Amino acid sequence: MIYDVVIIGAGVTGSAVARELSRYEANVCVLEKGEDVCSGTSKANSGIVHAGYDCQVGSMMARMNVRGNELMGQLAEDLDIPFKRIGSLAVCNDKDRMNDLQALYDRGIQNGVKGLQILNREEALEIEPNLADGVVAVMYAPSAGIVCPFRLNIALAENANRNGVEFRFNTKAEALCCDEDGIWHIRTNNGEYLTRTVVNAAGVYADVFHNMVSEKKIHITARRGDYCLLDKTVGNFVRHTVFQLPTKYGKGILVSPTVHGNVLVGPTAFDIEDKEATATTAEGIDDLTAKAALSMKNIPMRQVITSFAGLRAHEDGHEFILGEVADAPGFYDCAGIESPGLTSCPAIGEYTSGLIRDALGLKNKENWIGTEKDVLDPSALSIEERNELIRKEPAYGTIICRCESISEGEILDAIRRPLGARSLDGVKRRTRAGMGRCQAGFCSPRVMEILQRELGLPMEEITKSGGRSTIVSSRTKEDA
Repeated sequence: MIYDVVIIGAGVTGSAVARELSRYEANVCVLEKGEDVCSGTSKANSGIVHAGYDCQVGSMMARMNVRGNELMGQLAEDLDIPFKRIGSLAVCNDKDRMNDLQALYDRGIQNGVKGLQILNREEALEIEPNLADGVVAVMYAPSAGIVCPFRLNIALAENANRNGVEFRFNTKAEALCCDEDGIWHIRTNNGEYLTRTVVNAAGVYADVFHNMVSEKKIHITARRGDYCLLDKTVGNFVRHTVFQLPTKYGKGILVSPTVHGNVLVGPTAFDIEDKEATATTAEGIDDLTAKAALSMKNIPMRQVITSFAGLRAHEDGHEFILGEVADAPGFYDCAGIESPGLTSCPAIGEYTSGLIRDALGLKNKENWIGTEKDVLDPSALSIEERNELIRKEPAYGTIICRCESISEGEILDAIRRPLGARSLDGVKRRTRAGMGRCQAGFCSPRVMEILQRELGLPMEEITKSGGRSTIVSSRTKEDA
């Protein structure tokens, strides 16, 4: 079979492109080396919907950021994912840097960001009481927001799949070339795929695939960012996403609420050579803690329930590389997608799919479905509705994850739905089972039992995140 489009990577960018392409009459396939969508950069980020004031004026990054911000509200409604437009603050700690704050404001206005204001310290404290003592002024961006990065990525992929896009997991693209007939051959660990068009959404590896096909090389550095997540008991500590004035490494350490009621602190910025190195370090956490205190005072770091690290795909020019490669017709880059990549994904999907639609002459589907329903959340129901649900489906009355009050019914939904969960992390990202204070200490065995039963696998094959991440190595007792 020759596909019209093959997308390399099922992160938030690849999934957004897939969903937009699913609007058209086309054979589309997504190749993902992991066991699930959202298994790379997209699983470890801040979940921030940026306003767009930081990007260089006229850049593709600025264009995609502002457009993505505009699209996010309706997209979240259509895909039934949590999104809150809480606003952000960029803090200035030095009177001598007030010109930098003004320049940031001016850049935002040029980029088309609406509602920006510069507030003095007293005005800022009225809306964010825990600002650090050294903060002299802030820029307020009311259009900024927060979203669940996992559920955004998963919902985009599920909707694409509902509309006919194929997903091939545990399928690692290894090499590609174009034949004399203009057909691309993609060699993977699971065979060869033929396609008229390739979309390179491979995250930190996007430069590898680009450089296989183009004489004009690009270079992407893996930039590690450490985070700390605080317990919901201190979820009201901060009301907005609080940034620092940007540097060449980004917007600094942020302190922000999450859509689920936690507080997130991070990320750091360490350029590394290993594109798989996502372990946190003592150096990173110490750096994070010290720098966060420049924005907010008395951060309750004793309430940290977990730390984690993610990798950003930093392109040397700090710009999104989008569009068809000039010397490789039919090969489209979505490369260098670091922050504000999550915000920009709806716009990147719209832009890239539009280019491919026009190049291939694709026609609109008559029966395209643009909406999804997330995993049912019983806590959002009234007591009467919840009791009726449990009466009809008793699994919703059995709590598996105590910290997050996640029921067996929700976990079954996560496993059985399109592109359903196949691992502990897959269940966690779809339901939050294991994301609470005990960090899966209580619920993991129960979730594994459900996965074993639903997938028909022996317990020794149930994994944390696919591949070789098995939990049980062998049985200590054999049945009598």
